[in-house]
This record gives sequence, C-alpha cells and structure tokens, in this order.
Amino acid sequence: MAHEPHESLTQADVLLEGFLALDTPEGFRAELIEGEIVVTPPPDGDHEDCISLIVSQVIKRSRTDMQFSGNKGLKLNSGGAWPDNHVIPDGTLAPWDRRLFRGAEPWMPCEGVALVVEVTSTKPQADREAKRRCYALGGIPLHLLIDREASSVTLFRDPEGDDYRELCTLPFGKSLTLPAPFDFELETSAFL
Repeated sequence: MAHEPHESLTQADVLLEGFLALDTPEGFRAELIEGEIVVTPPPDGDHEDCISLIVSQVIKRSRTDMQFSGNKGLKLNSGGAWPDNHVIPDGTLAPWDRRLFRGAEPWMPCEGVALVVEVTSTKPQADREAKRRCYALGGIPLHLLIDREASSVTLFRDPEGDDYRELCTLPFGKSLTLPAPFDFELETSAFL
C-alpha cells in the first residue's frame, strides 16, 4: 500500500501500514483488533491441548469433512470505525470441499469459514469480547469460545451486526451440540 508523497494519509491508513509492517518475534502473534495492535506470546500447553481435543473430535465425528488451520489470518470488516480487523483465531474450520486455505493470502477474507475457535489465554477479555465482535461483523456463522478461567464452553451463532443473536454456555463436562455442517455433540469433559 505505497502512497504518493502528496497523498494525505488518514490515521487509519498509518495504523494499518504500521501493523502490516510489524516483524514480531518467532511464535508471537500480532493482530489488529478494533483499531488496536495486539501482540500475544506463544500459547501454553493447556491452551494447545484444548485445541487438539476439539480438532480430534471434529475429524472423527463431524458429518462434513473439515479443513483446519491454527494460524490463519482473517481480514474482517470493522464496521468502518477503524481499519479492517486482522485476527488470527486459535482455530479456523471450513468445509474440506471448499479448499478455502489453498492459495489464500496471509490475511484472507472470511467468506466460507464455518467456525472459529478461541481458547482464553493471556488476554482473556479480548478472546471473550473484542474477537467475538470481530467475528460477528465478519459474518462467521459459528464461534466457539473455550473459557479456561470460567471452566465453560460457549457457542455463539447467528451473527447480526457486531454480535451474535444466540449463545449457549455450558460448564466443562457437559456436551455441546455443534450444528450443521458439523452435526455432533462436542464432549467437553476432557477440558476439566
């Protein structure tokens, strides 16, 4: 996004250019969430264990074969208040037959994504609130939040504006119904 010297850059342009030029240390993630650059360290083992438990069940039990990425950058509409959100979900799932990740740019649009997963980490409020708003604005149909501090799992569905119209929160140990295209009961007892 090179600009001519006489072009007037907006604050949003400067923020986006600065974000895209970041060189984060290996293993760290940089995201642009609601106009703020957020850098997070590599996740701990329990965080990754939660992701593995979900992916394993999706592979074994989902009615639709799914592609999974644990590091795919998504470029999401911000609603115009700031530059587009650039978010890296802990997990991104899309129907295999779409081959959504093949040939995708580092920051791809979210059309075709079936579900994003977040596991609370060093910035739990961002995982609980800001990222939820980003995913809703992007129109991602399902968002799964594993809240390790609250020992609960929440499925958000039916995005409208900057939030989801439906949510179901259950304590770890209860089964959570994942709707189409997954159509199975996600077992959460292993999160305990």
